[in-house]
Amino acid sequence: MVNVGEKPDTQRKAVAGGDVLFSLNTLGMIRQNELKKGDVLTVAQLAGIMAAKKTSDLIPLCHNLIINGIDVSLTLDHRLPGVKIRAEVDTIGKTGAEMEALTAVAVAALTVYDMIKAVEKEAVITNIRLLRKSGGKSGDLNFEKSDE
Repeated sequence: MVNVGEKPDTQRKAVAGGDVLFSLNTLGMIRQNELKKGDVLTVAQLAGIMAAKKTSDLIPLCHNLIINGIDVSLTLDHRLPGVKIRAEVDTIGKTGAEMEALTAVAVAALTVYDMIKAVEKEAVITNIRLLRKSGGKSGDLNFEKSDE
């Protein structure tokens, strides 16, 4: 693990995104809450939040962070068709929150997949990426497109 003990604490924020692609029929079933496992978007949101809090347990060399805030949102998008996932993680610390935001998106996407797999055999998890980060030595980075 990298020693970050000498680094100053700074305000840090990371935003990640990703998509789960599936059929319009599945999108309609999610919208109408017709899946046997329940409310897909709420369960996946909670899974993403829980995953962000456990990132250092999942990624071997990732530092454990005190997280000040986590926001995971899932939005149905008929243009994909599928769901867009976005996670924002805030902390004050010596290292960034990128891994927590990415882990939140990945686990939320896996949760969507798990909840729809009985009715959707061709779902695809795609485009998991860092959108923005702020704080720390490298400063602010923005990879977000204007349509995100």
